[in-house]
Amino acid sequence: MKYIKQCIVILGITLAGELLKYILPLPIPASIYGMVLLFVGLMTGVIKIEAVKETGMFLIEIMPLMFIPAGVGLMTSWETLKSIIVPVSVITVVTIITVMASTGLVSQIIIRKSKENEK
Repeated sequence: MKYIKQCIVILGITLAGELLKYILPLPIPASIYGMVLLFVGLMTGVIKIEAVKETGMFLIEIMPLMFIPAGVGLMTSWETLKSIIVPVSVITVVTIITVMASTGLVSQIIIRKSKENEK
C-alpha cells in the first residue's frame, strides 16, 4: 500500500507539471515543471521525503529500461540520421563534456560551502 501512495504522489506532481505546461505559454517541458514542483515541495517540507523515497528509488533502478524505446527509435530512423551523424555526434560530445564540467564545478562549490558551514 505504501508504494501505491508514493506512486500517487509522484503521479500527482507529474499531472501538476502537465497542467502547468498547458497553462503557461513557456517552452519548458512538463517534466521540468514536475521536477521543480517536487524539488520545491521537498525543500519546503510540504512533501516529506518518506512520501516518495522508495518509489523514487525503484524508478531510478529501472531507468535503464526506459532508454530501450529511444534506442529502438534511433535504429529505425537510421536512414534519416545517417547524413547528419557527424554534427549530431559533435553536439552530443560537447554537451556531455559541458554538463559534466558544470555539474562537477557546482558540486565542488556546494561541498566547499557545506564544509565552511560545518566549521
